[in-house]
Amino acid sequence: MSVSSSLRAWAKRIKRDGVTLWFAGKNPRTPWHAKVLGVFVVAYALSPIDLIPDFIPVLGYVDDALLLPGLIWLTIQLLPADVLAECRGQADDWMAAKGAKPVSKVGGTLVVVLWMLACWAAWCWWPTWRNG
Repeated sequence: MSVSSSLRAWAKRIKRDGVTLWFAGKNPRTPWHAKVLGVFVVAYALSPIDLIPDFIPVLGYVDDALLLPGLIWLTIQLLPADVLAECRGQADDWMAAKGAKPVSKVGGTLVVVLWMLACWAAWCWWPTWRNG
């Protein structure tokens, strides 16, 4: 198996597991701590806006290449095996029928709010830093 086909298969699994978490968040048998982390991960993964914009050199892809897959993996580890199997089946069916991941407007809003809070905090901090 070549490196490019391995990376493609890995990316497809990550995409499927992101949709799996979307279904797991709706499943009543999912533990609350997995739901909380899963909702955050899904909102971010399905958000049309990145926390770190991709046009920023190197850092722009850190969330896509490291942060998001790590959070998806962690949340998947928190799911019971039967819930994971059921939700993966639902995700496979969704991906086969729709051909794409769902989009979360809530996730996009969350990212925008986080950026606004960061800008506000920087604005408040700037005068104290500048005056020493």
